[in-house]
Amino acid sequence: MTDPTGREETGVGEVVSLDQHRARRTPVSLVKNTTTSDPAPAAAAVPEQPQRPAAGIAPPSIDHARRVRRVVRRVRTIATHDRTRTALRLTARHGGYVVGGAGVVARRGWEGRTVAVHHRMRALALAAGDHAAAAEWQDRADRFRRERHDRRIDLIHKVPTMAKSAAIGTAAAEGILLLVGACMAIHDQQLHDVVAPTLAAIDAVRALSWFVGVAWGPALGLMVVAGLSHLWRAGHKHETAPAWARPASATADDVPITPSIVVKALSDLGIPTLRKAIKDMGDAGAGMLGPITLAGCGVEVDVNLPSGVSTEEILGKRRKLAENVNRHEHELHMTIPPAPRTVRMWVADSGALDVPIGLSPLVTDPDTTADMRTGRAPWGQDLRGDAVLVSLWQRHMLITGLSNQGKTASLRALALWLALDARVEFRLADLKGVGDWQMFDGIATTLIQGPTDEHVMEATHMVEGGVEEMARRIDLMRELTAKGWSQDKILADPRFDPLVLIVDEAQVAYGSGAVETYVTDSGAVRKGAPYGGSKADSRYFQGVKKVHDQGRAVNVTIWEGTQDPTNENLPKRSREGNHIRASLVLGTESQARMAVGDSAVDAGAAPHKLRQGLDKGTLVVAGDGIKLAPGQPSVTVRTHFIDGDAAKEIAERAKACRAGVETGSPQEPEQEVDHLADVLTVLGEADRLRSPDMLHGLKNLNSSAYGEWTFEVLTQALKPFGAEPRKYNGNPSISRARVLAAIERRAEEAEDATELNAG
Repeated sequence: MTDPTGREETGVGEVVSLDQHRARRTPVSLVKNTTTSDPAPAAAAVPEQPQRPAAGIAPPSIDHARRVRRVVRRVRTIATHDRTRTALRLTARHGGYVVGGAGVVARRGWEGRTVAVHHRMRALALAAGDHAAAAEWQDRADRFRRERHDRRIDLIHKVPTMAKSAAIGTAAAEGILLLVGACMAIHDQQLHDVVAPTLAAIDAVRALSWFVGVAWGPALGLMVVAGLSHLWRAGHKHETAPAWARPASATADDVPITPSIVVKALSDLGIPTLRKAIKDMGDAGAGMLGPITLAGCGVEVDVNLPSGVSTEEILGKRRKLAENVNRHEHELHMTIPPAPRTVRMWVADSGALDVPIGLSPLVTDPDTTADMRTGRAPWGQDLRGDAVLVSLWQRHMLITGLSNQGKTASLRALALWLALDARVEFRLADLKGVGDWQMFDGIATTLIQGPTDEHVMEATHMVEGGVEEMARRIDLMRELTAKGWSQDKILADPRFDPLVLIVDEAQVAYGSGAVETYVTDSGAVRKGAPYGGSKADSRYFQGVKKVHDQGRAVNVTIWEGTQDPTNENLPKRSREGNHIRASLVLGTESQARMAVGDSAVDAGAAPHKLRQGLDKGTLVVAGDGIKLAPGQPSVTVRTHFIDGDAAKEIAERAKACRAGVETGSPQEPEQEVDHLADVLTVLGEADRLRSPDMLHGLKNLNSSAYGEWTFEVLTQALKPFGAEPRKYNGNPSISRARVLAAIERRAEEAEDATELNAG
């Protein structure tokens, strides 16, 4: 037996070639050989050997093994073929889309019928420290449950009504059919026509049932196909297939930045002058570029633009330029260096800005100390990855941005560091009032928490108290300067220890309508200056302005945190009086200009280009107090996040280095009240006034002093002077004559006491 290669197997399993086999075998003769000896006797015969297969025929076991090997080889070839792998990936991918899509649709349906979404959003709000949003989501969940319960109850009540309506409708339809049949029978004088319409309706129902029975199969098939298609689309949208089965992306994850890529990106910006200038350059535009250097988690390069191309044109095409170098818009930052007609580009590695930075040194190093005058607060990292340190000495500060982007956390991180300097006094107003600053109870001498008009009034009193302290220090500085004290010696005096006023959510104060009221000598109630508001007559605004004007010189500074800046909730005079201006993500360029200033935005600062929700805690900082590159008006900072528990631990360390600070709330200065004079003012020209009318007049005259008074308190207050209410025409009344007599007696007694003391 031969194999396809021309080889042959012998009986003993030896495999020889066909030519060798022909040379070995003896020739066959057709004539009998008589010389051949007879066979040996039977007795001498050798034992019978097992028959071997004839030459050229393989044993069955060997043939079977060969067939098995051939099948295995073919199966392995088919299994490892590229087409097989492609088919397997295709099957797994689309099957994964369908199965995963079913999970997506099921989860979507479950969330649509339950409060799972409300609970998840509430948990996220609590994790972010936004207790107001958490309470709102809890209210929505409760409202959803009530409405769902009401719908179910309505459905239960509607079932009997629906059954009754169906029965009535059926009976009415049958009655109409019988009426029509009766009319037909009368007309044709055929009695069986009475049920003819009913039989026709039955035939119509039978025909409709037949049609539904025929169309049910195809319709069911179409519904199954439509359902699978819907599941596939849901799975494809959410990428539920295994990663190994999904098609490879055609875009590179991280394309290195080379001179040719930068020049090509600039050439494709759609600026004809720039494109023509690059084309005319003998070096293909390489001469425009400075050296590409590593800078933190990216690279930096200066581009010297050709004549006729302005830096504004390049800054205005940031998104297109970022996409031309295979980056997202937030991964490209451009600024204007001191060199003329030059743009400095910083390009991040792909995805590098989505990796969170490390913990704050305040959290990792419990031995951290603070010195406001000589130290710098650790705030975060810049885009290069270098630590950002902020000097807070004699600097007013403004931090703004959209809601829930990390404004309070960024402001609080600086205050926590500064709290470790025991010489610094804090007076703090949190006009959100959800406990974000609660850990400063025992650190701040004043702590206001709440969003109401009453809290705005307290915050205004706090700022005005800072103004009074500033005025006292200014007078003291004049005296010490006249005595020959140097400026450094004066500021080192404990009487000039730093005082920091902090107002978080200051837009509440600028938007408040709280107004001061007073009563004239004639008893008329008049309105005074408003506590809040953004106009020049606002007491809060005037207090902030005065601190901005003179507070720095005597170590009185103010920090404000506000959201969504506009001219209404952040007046121009207030925002431009700050030394440090920082902004989180904003919605528009006009808001960015309000936040960090026109010059910073013109030079490339772009808080409105940050990503809402994804760039939480990322600030664009402009102004003094932070290290900036030469000629740069701003820097982008990724701040350290200090959560509530860590903030409490740092606050406890700050309390340990302070001597028992008592925290309170500011109030209007208490004025000495002359009850007799006030009663006489309310009486006016009247001879007497009933007690209820007198009590009402006193409350209008001075609500803070008489707001809680009752008839008994009024009587007890006037009784020592003999002017208490007495019955007149059956009504308790206060007499003008007795009040005047009491005032005269009091004046005489005061004169006698003065003469006695003089003698």
